[in-house]
Amino acid sequence: MSFPKDFLWGGAVAANQYEGGWNAGGKGVSSADVVTRGSRTTPRYVTYKTADGKIHKDELFTLDAPEDAVFGVFEGFDYPSHEAVDGYHRFKEDIALFAEMGFKTFRLSINWTRIFPTGLEEEPNEEGLRFYDELFDECLKYGIKPLVTLSHYETPIGLSNEWGSWVDPRTIDAYLHYVEVVAERYKGKVEYWLTFNEINTLEHGGFMGAGVPSTDPKKLAMATKHQLLASAEAVKLLHEIDPRNQVGNMIAFMAYYPLTCNPEDIMACWQEMNTNWFYCDVQARGYYPAFKLKEYEREGIDIHLSEEEKKVLKEGTVDFISFSYYMSNCAAKQSDAAETSIGNMSLGFKNPYLKASDWGWQIDPMGLRYSLNILYDRYQKPLMIVENGVGTQDVLEEDGSIHDQAHIEYLWDHIKAMKEAIEIDGVDLIGYTPWGCIDLVSASTGEMHKRYGFIYVDYQDDGTGKGARLKKDSFDWYKQVIASNGEDLGE
Repeated sequence: MSFPKDFLWGGAVAANQYEGGWNAGGKGVSSADVVTRGSRTTPRYVTYKTADGKIHKDELFTLDAPEDAVFGVFEGFDYPSHEAVDGYHRFKEDIALFAEMGFKTFRLSINWTRIFPTGLEEEPNEEGLRFYDELFDECLKYGIKPLVTLSHYETPIGLSNEWGSWVDPRTIDAYLHYVEVVAERYKGKVEYWLTFNEINTLEHGGFMGAGVPSTDPKKLAMATKHQLLASAEAVKLLHEIDPRNQVGNMIAFMAYYPLTCNPEDIMACWQEMNTNWFYCDVQARGYYPAFKLKEYEREGIDIHLSEEEKKVLKEGTVDFISFSYYMSNCAAKQSDAAETSIGNMSLGFKNPYLKASDWGWQIDPMGLRYSLNILYDRYQKPLMIVENGVGTQDVLEEDGSIHDQAHIEYLWDHIKAMKEAIEIDGVDLIGYTPWGCIDLVSASTGEMHKRYGFIYVDYQDDGTGKGARLKKDSFDWYKQVIASNGEDLGE
C-alpha cells in the first residue's frame, strides 16, 4: 500500500472563516474582524478611522494606513468573519460529520482573541479556553486528533492599535504568553501544532498575515524577523511543556516553472521559488539564507539579527514541514505574449498546458508531486499537506443533492499525485487535510459561493440561508478514500 497505515487523513478550516461568534464568550476583535466582504470583481477592504474621526477603507493587500489610524468595527460595513458559518455554535454537529467521513485529524486554528481579547492581557479569558476544551474533547471522542494552528490570519487588533503589531518585538512576548497558556491547558489533548499559517504571505499581505498596517518593506522585514523568532521560541516552548508535541511550520507553497527555456526565464523562476524557500529555510534549517540577506542589503534593510537571535533560530527548528498547495504558476523575466495568471496571493504567467478553475487558478496535480519532491529533497523532514482544494460554484438541487464532480476530480488527481510521490519517489508524507472540508467564507473574497467543502453550508452571499449542513457527492467519495487508506479513489 502507498500510504502509511497511520496516515493522517482529515480536513482543514480557520477560526475566522469557520467560527463566527466574533464577539461571543468574551472574544476580542482580530485583524480578520475588520476586513469587509468582497467579490470576484470587488476587492476586500480594511476599515479604520483617523484622528479626525473619519472612517476610511483601504484595499487589504495595498494597505498603507497613516500613523493616526485606529482599526475597528464600524456600522455600515459587512464583515464576513462575524457570522462565518456559525461553527462556534455548531461544531459538534460538524465534527460528527467529519467522524462519519472517517477523519483521523482535523486542522483548525485557535482564535488568539478568544484567549486574550486584545493580546495585552495578563490573564486569559476562561470562557474562550473552555470553548476549545469542548471542541477538542468532541474531536477526541471520535478518535480525531486536533491539528492546531496557533495564528491563522487573526492577530489581535489591540496589538495593531497599540504598537503596529508584529513590527514591534513586544508582540513576540504577547504571542509566547498565549502559546504557553494554550499549550499548558491542552496538554494531552493536542499533540500536533503549527506556529503560523502561510507565514510567507506576510510580505504580500502584511495586514492579513500579521495585522501590520503598512506596506513599508523595512517594517515588513522587521515583522518577518519577529514572527520567525516567535516561531522558533514557540517550538522550544511546546517541546518543553510536552515532549510528545510535534510542531510544524506552514507555508503557502507555489510551484513555479520557467515560461520558456530562455536562461533569463530560468533565473526568474529560481528567484520566484526563493519566495517559498526563505521562510521555510529559517524555520527548518535555522538560519537566514544568503540570497535573502543579500536582498536586504541591496534594499538598504538592516534587520539587526544578533548572535543570540541566531542561536534562537537554530535551536527552534520545526519537526515537520506543512504547506498549502492549490496551483502552480509560470515565471519569466518579461513576456508580452503570455497572459498573466492569479493564484493564492501570487501572480505569474499562464501555463498553456493547464486548465484553470472558475476563479482562474491553474490546476496542476503533477505540480503537487513535484512540490513534494523538492520540499523533501531540500529539508529531509516529514511533510504534511494541510491545504489543498479547488473553489467551485456548487448548486443545491431541489432534492437537496449537490453534485460537485469538479471537486472530486481535482482531489482524485491530487491524491494520485501524492501516492506517486510516496510510492515511486520515496517522499515521507504523513498527512493530508484538504482545505475547507466544510464550506467556509473565502479568505480572498469573503464570499460563500466559492465552495471547497465536502459539506455544503446553506448560507448565501445575499444573506439568505439558515446554515443547514448537507452532504455533497464528494462526502461519500472522500469517506471511501479514507476507509481504503487512499487505495480506492473510485472510477
